[in-house]
Amino acid sequence: MSVTLGVCATVLSPSASAAPDRSAAAATTSASSVAPFVEPSFAATCTWHEFGEGEQPPLSLLFVNPLCVEYSKRDITFDDGGALTFLLAEPSRFAAALSTCRYYQKDHWSVQTTTGATPLVAWDGQYWWNKVAQKAGARLTNFRIDGVPVGVGDVVVALRAGGFPNVADVLAAYGQDPGESGATVALPFDLYCAVLG
Repeated sequence: MSVTLGVCATVLSPSASAAPDRSAAAATTSASSVAPFVEPSFAATCTWHEFGEGEQPPLSLLFVNPLCVEYSKRDITFDDGGALTFLLAEPSRFAAALSTCRYYQKDHWSVQTTTGATPLVAWDGQYWWNKVAQKAGARLTNFRIDGVPVGVGDVVVALRAGGFPNVADVLAAYGQDPGESGATVALPFDLYCAVLG
């Protein structure tokens, strides 16, 4: 949200021109180290490891580089133990993630009070980092709260309908579809990963 507000503030400032100025948006993005979401450079070399509800990754994945995983997290419920199963699996998932310099995760979330109920919150996520290149990215699609889509894409649609196409054009790089938001950011230097190259 702070990314969105920062971009909006830049576009709406008195110094912003009336015509769409992609170069100004690019300069703002560069200065704040925030850019639209892109796939990581190592995505094409990923060997994907897929895990079901509450399934923990094996210890053999520690220090795999790059580590690319996909998790199903759709059964986070309060009536059948799904929430507890999810919580018990998370520590090992975090341990596997934090031990690698290049990481890419895709997951599918759904949190509901009871099986079959409208999810309180749901989304599909993509998250990655490349500590060697000092970059990371995150993208949420189909993000819904109580069935209602929420994301930069929804703001873009509202701005276009409200007569603010210039602002919509700038924000569209961070999400165009309902429930979509994404960005790529800079990471601090990591000596361990820099040495490993």
